[in-house]
Amino acid sequence: MSRLCEGRVAIVTGAGRGIGREHALSLARHGAKVVVNDLGGAVDGTGDDLTPAQSVVAEIEAMGGEAIANGESVSDFAGAERMVQAAVEAFGDLHILINNAGILRDRMLSNMTEAEWDAVVDVHLKGTFAPARHAVGYWRERAKAGEPVSGRIVNTTSVSGIYGNPGQTNYGAAKAGIAAFTQIAALEVARYGVTVNAVAPVALTRMTENLGPAPESDEEREARSPMWIAPIATWLASEEAGHVSGRVFEASGQFLAVAEGWVRGPTTDPVDDPTQLGPVVASLLDGARPNSGMNGQPGTWPQPGAER
Repeated sequence: MSRLCEGRVAIVTGAGRGIGREHALSLARHGAKVVVNDLGGAVDGTGDDLTPAQSVVAEIEAMGGEAIANGESVSDFAGAERMVQAAVEAFGDLHILINNAGILRDRMLSNMTEAEWDAVVDVHLKGTFAPARHAVGYWRERAKAGEPVSGRIVNTTSVSGIYGNPGQTNYGAAKAGIAAFTQIAALEVARYGVTVNAVAPVALTRMTENLGPAPESDEEREARSPMWIAPIATWLASEEAGHVSGRVFEASGQFLAVAEGWVRGPTTDPVDDPTQLGPVVASLLDGARPNSGMNGQPGTWPQPGAER
């Protein structure tokens, strides 16, 4: 097997379990030296425990790879800087950042607390920004010094964010923000030799096991395994993927796809009288492709109020 990331140095956040663990193991199998970052908290983000990260490090070392455990919180700006510094100090460089850490505090909007909103947005959105900010800072300085840079950022968004899922306004808003962050950051950092992409995974993990029906067969469980997410993330982290940036890929055991972003639909001349807008909007909507549901297919988005 050719090793796509031979000699490259990677940070994977939220790598102690689930999808992050699969990312870390896959990168190591492909020759990367890995900083296994995980605060080790519960699904809702409470608590901390370095044991999961240390366990993944042990797995990587058992296969002959190199890795270190890191327990910094991704939403701590100074902690994210320390995490980047730890990678450079341990392995001499940094090439890959996979922003994967996340928590859930699902609640319908009418019942959601400020703390539930803040915690989820903090971990997902700030927890993507902070490590990316310091990684890009490192690559920028190298580029300014005339050194070659082959930086890769792979963010984790979600179909809940790009398509919408009831009960997840906090999580979905953060994940939609990550998709936008990915596109904008890709435009900004190309000059430094850095790409930024995102993956929207569908997999059975600690975070998702209670969100739907349990797998009814071994085949269904395998199709929902987080192992299916790691291949696209590993490829995007490689030098081979240098021509791909600003894209969102959906990945699962059923398919691999490119998610297409917002596009301008039917258009008309501007209207200055709101009393005339009823038939104008109706005409626009009649010609527009309907919203996609969680399966990514236009027209499957539940109509608001349909359940009432």
